[in-house]
Amino acid sequence: MEAPVPLPVERAIHKLGADISLARRRRHISQSSLAERMGASLSTVRRMEKGDVRVPIHFFARALHVFGEIQALENLLDTAKDDIGLTLMDERLPKRVRSKPASSGAL
Repeated sequence: MEAPVPLPVERAIHKLGADISLARRRRHISQSSLAERMGASLSTVRRMEKGDVRVPIHFFARALHVFGEIQALENLLDTAKDDIGLTLMDERLPKRVRSKPASSGAL
């Protein structure tokens, strides 16, 4: 049995689905046309727009690609801007770095 989906996750997927629906309608694209462009079924597009958490993420990515917004997915967790991760790494840095003793052998 699968673990229940946390409410914040459910809300985020529901919002993403609603945003995809709005973006589609603003571009005057039908659900069937979006499905065709995504390589998905019409029922998948309908479920995605309703915020069904069982729709695989690659369909959301395909919709973003159709709308020219795939970089939004690429930048969701940009490790260069991960303040918490960078802070944790900085806390583990040594207080000082010592030079290694010179080796006494020939090169």
